[in-house]
Order: sequence, then structure tokens, then C-alpha cells
Amino acid sequence: MSSSPFRAKPLPRNVRLLGWASFLNDVASEMIFPLLPKFLLSVLGGSKLWLGAIEGVADTLASFVKLWAGGWSDRAGTRKGFVVFGYALAGLVRPLIGLITAPWQLLVIRNADRLGKGMRTAPRDALIADSVDAQTRGRAFGFHRAMDHLGAAVGPLVAAAFLALWPKDSAWLDPEKQLRVLFLLTLVPGLIAVGLLLFGLREAKGGTPAGEVHTWSLAPFDRRFRLYLLALVIFTLGNSSDVFLLVRAEELGVAAPLLPLLWCAFHVVKSGGNTLAGRLVNRLGSRPMILAGWLVYAVIYVLFGLAAGAWQAWALFLSYALFYALTEPAEKTLVANLVGSEHRGLAYGWFNFAIGIATLPASLLFGALYDAFGALAAFGTGAGLALAAAALLLAVREPAAAAAR
Repeated sequence: MSSSPFRAKPLPRNVRLLGWASFLNDVASEMIFPLLPKFLLSVLGGSKLWLGAIEGVADTLASFVKLWAGGWSDRAGTRKGFVVFGYALAGLVRPLIGLITAPWQLLVIRNADRLGKGMRTAPRDALIADSVDAQTRGRAFGFHRAMDHLGAAVGPLVAAAFLALWPKDSAWLDPEKQLRVLFLLTLVPGLIAVGLLLFGLREAKGGTPAGEVHTWSLAPFDRRFRLYLLALVIFTLGNSSDVFLLVRAEELGVAAPLLPLLWCAFHVVKSGGNTLAGRLVNRLGSRPMILAGWLVYAVIYVLFGLAAGAWQAWALFLSYALFYALTEPAEKTLVANLVGSEHRGLAYGWFNFAIGIATLPASLLFGALYDAFGALAAFGTGAGLALAAAALLLAVREPAAAAAR
């Protein structure tokens, strides 16, 4: 008799450590991120153009580094060094935001932070896949994404509590000082994450076999994986930054002070959803779950365009978390199912690169449609691209052995 997916053996040590590292890293990151626009505009004297340039350049850099680091981890036959270095770089440079005085310095730090993200992401995903058997991949990736989202929910709460408890004496009542001290304190969770990985993480079997030519191209992969990447690019072109959902929520009447609470609740639901859905990936198959998630996305995006009240914004935001739960563990599991272990790092590099290069044009397209034609046109276009991607994904056949229940 098969065991229940909800009463399975504990996940391997590597998966648990990487989950906690992502939790701590996201606590630190999200302590800063919601306050970064205010800090740039009010304290550093930057502009919205600076904000767009900083985030756009940083994310583009991370996309290319993910591809490089994933392929190089195959060639080096090691993942741990890339993962530890990536978390350490981000953890050490992020608090320096509390010391800077000019927008260009923020650009440098954000790029160093994203460089760290690029260095660790593909090798980390490959290490998770290397550390579990095929039947546990979905649950492993679900756990990791759940911890990531939980950290993203806790970080803003920590920041809010810190600012609320800040001394109210006149000598201390300085908003700029508050933000700078908060940013410096993000060093603490960052160092704890690095310590956990440095002393606890173990290498797992993986890498390019001796004598095999190493490449950063798509040559090692078959038509199925390439179609999957194309489907991801098409979907991502319709998947703009979630910041537009916050804009839409405010348009629908959600009060500005409640937006952080909505954002926190969104991440809590994503965390719980990933934990549950990740356990079902190998029972239902990666591709069916991705298809279901993209269909849910299309429906919710159309409803975002048609919504007319604040309560609908809350309901749709929390329902939108279902899309993440269905797709995040399944998308990464499908990568491992479609490729061999010898090129797994490179495969995750291409996976993250494909999503990364489509993210910036996706947000530009969405913003242009939103400004020119309104919410329904923007959200409707996103829904249409999701359906087109789902149609293409139907042509990607998951290996029978990997999809077995």
C-alpha cells in the first residue's frame, strides 16, 4: 500500500538547511525591500527613473549570472561553494545600504546583492534535486519555496515592529536614522544563514562526467526541454511584477496602510500552499500541475481586470497565491525530470535565465498597456499569454518514469 503524501519521511538535511537559509535571507531582504523606494526618494534624493534602473539592471545581471553559475557548477562538480558564496555576498553587502549617501551607491549594492542571488540560485536548485530521489523532488521544492515565502512574510513584520518600537525621544526621532539602523541589522539573519550552510551543507552527486565537453549552450538538451523553456518565456511575458497587483488593489479601495498586511497575508498563503502542493507533484505529475496553475492565473488575471471593490482585491490576491502553490514546486521538478543529472546545474541556469530575461519586458509591456488602455487590457493580455503558454506546454511530454505516481 502506498504511503500518504502527507505522512512521508523527513526531507534530507541539505533540503532543510537550504530552506532555512532561504527563510533567513528573505527575512533580511524583505526588511529592506518595502522601504527601499522611500529611502531612495526621500533620503538619497533619487528619482523614480533611478528606482527603475536599479531594479531592472540588477535583475538582468542576475539572469545572466544564474546561467553561468549553473553551468559552471556542473563543470566544477561542486554546488556548495556557489551556494555559500552567493548567500554570503548578499548577506554582507545588503546591510551597507544603511551607510550610503548617493543613488549610484545603491545601484552598486543592489547589483552585488543580485550577483549573489545569481551565483546561488541555479546551483542551489540543482543541489536540492541532487539530494533527493525522483519521488521526493516535488515535496523538496515545495518546502524550499514555502520557507522562502514565509521569510518574505516575516521580514516586513520584523521591520514594522522595529520601527514601532523605535525610541520616541526627540534625540532618536529621526526617520532617516531609523531606516539606516534597520538596514544595518539585516546583517544578523544574513550571517546566520551563511553559518548554517557553511558548516551544515553537504555536497551531493552531480556534475559533468570526466571527459565530456562542457558547454553553456542548449546543445545537451532535447526538444522537450527547449519547448518547456519557450513556454516559460511566453508565460513570463504575461506575468508582470506583482507590484502592479498592489497598484490595482489600491485602485479598488484597499487603504494604503493595509497594503503591507495584504502583502504579508499573500506570502503566508503562498507558503502554506507550496508546502501542500509540493507533496502532490509526484502523484499528479509536474506538467498537469503547471497547466492547472497557468489556467488559474489566466482566470484570476481576468478577474483582476474586471474587479470593482476592495473585498474583491483581497479575495483575488489570496486566490492568486494558489497559482504560485501549483506551479513553483512543479516547474522546478519538471526541469529535473527532463534532463540528466550531469547537466542539471546548466538546466536550472537556463530555467532561471529564461524567466529572468522575460521579466523586464513583461513589466514594461504591462505598464504600457495599463497606462494606455486600462486595467482590463493589461490583465487580459497577461491571461492570453498564459493560455498560449499552456497550449505549448501540452507538447512537452514528461518522462513516464519521472511522472510515475
